Amino acid sequence: MTRKEKLSADDKALFRQLISGTRKLAQDTIVHPPKRKKIGEVPVKRLLSEQADNSHYFSDEFQPLLSSEGPMRYVRSDVSHYEMKKLRRGDYTPEIFLDLHGLTQNQAKQELGALIAACRREHIFCASVMHGHGKHVLKQQTPLWLAQHPWVMAFHQAPKEFGGDAALLVLIEVEEWQPPELLL
Repeated sequence: MTRKEKLSADDKALFRQLISGTRKLAQDTIVHPPKRKKIGEVPVKRLLSEQADNSHYFSDEFQPLLSSEGPMRYVRSDVSHYEMKKLRRGDYTPEIFLDLHGLTQNQAKQELGALIAACRREHIFCASVMHGHGKHVLKQQTPLWLAQHPWVMAFHQAPKEFGGDAALLVLIEVEEWQPPELLL
C-alpha cells in the first residue's frame, strides 16, 4: 500500500536551488584513543615517597610462617584459599613484571615497594616477581618480605610460562577488592 511518490520537476528544481552553495562533508575516520594517565605523569617526589612507604614493611628479622613443603605459597588469613588455587592453576595473568636479577637486598626491597605502590595506583591485581635462582638469597627473602606486606593478598610459585620456580605470582589488594564475606 505504500507507494513512493515521485517528485515533481518543480520540487526537484527547488531542492537543487536550496543546496546550491553547499559542499560535500569529508568522512571523519579518525579513532581517538581513550585518554589514560601514564605512570610517567606521576611526580617523581610522589613515586619516591610511595616506594619508601611501601618498602618499610619489609623486615629481615621477622620470619613469617610459610610452608616449607611443595611450591612457595602464601594466602592472607582474610582471603579465600581458592584465590591461591587459581594462582597455582594459572587462572590469573600478570599485568606487570618485576625482575630482581642482579639487585642487592636493599634495592630489591625498594623495587618491591615500588611495584606494590604502582599496582595500587594503576589498579593492577596480579603481578609477577622474578627473583631468579642465583645464590638463593633473593629466592628465600622475597616470599618473606611479601608475606609481611598488608596489601599482598596471596602469592604462589609461578607457572612455567611466567618463570616457574624462579618467579612468584602475587595478588595485590586494590581499592575495589573486598573479602567475599562482605559481598553477601
